[in-house]
Amino acid sequence: MNRRTAAVAELEGRIGHVFKDRDLLERALTHASVGDGATKVRHYERLEFLGDRVLNLLAAERLMALHVEAREGEMSRLMADLVNYHACARVARRIGLAEALRMAPSASKIGARENDTVLGDACEALMGALYVEGGLDPARAFFLEFWSEEFAGLDGPRIKDPKTQLQEWAQARGMPLPAYKVVKRTGPDHAPCFTVSVTVGDHEPELAEGRSRQDAEKAAAMAMLLKREGTL
Repeated sequence: MNRRTAAVAELEGRIGHVFKDRDLLERALTHASVGDGATKVRHYERLEFLGDRVLNLLAAERLMALHVEAREGEMSRLMADLVNYHACARVARRIGLAEALRMAPSASKIGARENDTVLGDACEALMGALYVEGGLDPARAFFLEFWSEEFAGLDGPRIKDPKTQLQEWAQARGMPLPAYKVVKRTGPDHAPCFTVSVTVGDHEPELAEGRSRQDAEKAAAMAMLLKREGTL
């Protein structure tokens, strides 16, 4: 048994589901870098698309059960904390998903195996594969077990959004409000990557990437804060 085969077996043991459809599992664990984009290689992007929708449904279902009196705005805030690529990446690390991924050596060499976006996408693909093979029941069991830490964190003290922090930082110094601009958009429609710049007064712009414009703006704001303040 080679190293990756062992990692896949360990992954199935952790999540408590052994796939009957081995091709489905392999597709869920295959990064788009394999085959340098060759069309014959089936990677996880379509399963990621499905898994994202399954994850949103299960998170909404659980929030409805746990917060019976919460208003829609509060539910949306909680949902955003539960369903994002950072949360998915944390789950991916808990289940040892990185070691089980199949990707091109060049992608692994530049750190893709530990990248939050890659891990988050792969985690969603795995959830999509669970749904394809067994419907909502195995996907729900996976979600309830491995998102439990994310739910536990919802009751902790809230940290202000980086964009809010940057705005307050600028206002406290009499500077104009931060200005955000989309510099570049790449990737397919169902999995775009946005590059955003943020400028505050005469300070040099900071660039950051994200899976949505909002995520990229938050990352750019954080980069600006870290550059100007050193620590938060």
